[in-house]
Amino acid sequence: MKPIYITENSISEFIARALAEDVGDGDHSSLASIPADAQNQARLLVKGDGILAGVALAGYIFKAVDADLQLDVLLQDGAGIKKGDVAFTVKGKAQSILTAERLVLNCMQRMSGIASYTHYLSSLIEGTGAKLLDTRKTTPNFRMMEKWAVVIGGGHNHRYGLYDMVMLKDNHVDYAGGIREAITATQQYLKNKGKDLKIEVETRTLQEVQEALETGGIHRIMLDNMSTDMMREAVAMIGGKYETEASGGITDETIRAVAECGVDYISVGALTHSIKSIDLSLKAY
Repeated sequence: MKPIYITENSISEFIARALAEDVGDGDHSSLASIPADAQNQARLLVKGDGILAGVALAGYIFKAVDADLQLDVLLQDGAGIKKGDVAFTVKGKAQSILTAERLVLNCMQRMSGIASYTHYLSSLIEGTGAKLLDTRKTTPNFRMMEKWAVVIGGGHNHRYGLYDMVMLKDNHVDYAGGIREAITATQQYLKNKGKDLKIEVETRTLQEVQEALETGGIHRIMLDNMSTDMMREAVAMIGGKYETEASGGITDETIRAVAECGVDYISVGALTHSIKSIDLSLKAY
């Protein structure tokens, strides 16, 4: 269930930065109050309903803090959870458990919220053929974990960053002078740079869809903030020649109707920017 951007190195770098931010020169609360040789255990208690995410990451965090901590996983990433469930237990040096606690919880609570909302929206478009995508509307320095959570919840990742795909959005098109100008300039740029990147272009009207079709040499056409009637017409115009993606203010109330327009993908920024975290707690026992 790990996407390609989840590597030993990327996880290690993330955890190192996060621990430096949180621990600094020492967890003085734990160092001062808990004997250095004290051995204890704790359990990850679920306090809300949804989809669990971040268990694998928690294992990496505990090991980074103290390689001798022992994690006993009871519920895996992607599992359905309800209030009162225990996701895992951890045993070992008490000071180490306490030092890792907040980073584990901060990551898992947000990741579980994202996975839960992704799972919910995915269920609403089941059977339509449309796939749910995330966006770049993520938390700086936490994008990797947020996109991982989308995958755990049953969604799909859009481009990871600005570098791995070309997306010509409304401002690009307007600054370039139009759809045709933006596409042709991009094609020439990629040729000059020797880069093989997919091109997606955002369209706002049927006229822009037609211009994208006439210009060609692209991979996907985004249908932005279109009514369902206009979207169905756009999909018919494109006729399967290019992938289609619906975007713009799509909610749980509208996503099914959008999917039934025949689009291949639906991107929803709210998957990562407007979710409610799942309440989790690490409790000594």
